[in-house]
Amino acid sequence: MSRLVLILLAIFLPPVAVFLKKGIMPTFWINLILTLCFFFPGMVHALFVVTKNS
Repeated sequence: MSRLVLILLAIFLPPVAVFLKKGIMPTFWINLILTLCFFFPGMVHALFVVTKNS
């Protein structure tokens, strides 16, 4: 998947971007909880996960 698409998804739908990058891993669940509690921390976490080089 294109990195640009993942970055856009991380901004608008953070859990979807993390799911597409990592799958159902603890990272996804952390992001889902962050997004449900407050949207901004979930977005920042998703951007970090998507742009990390691994």
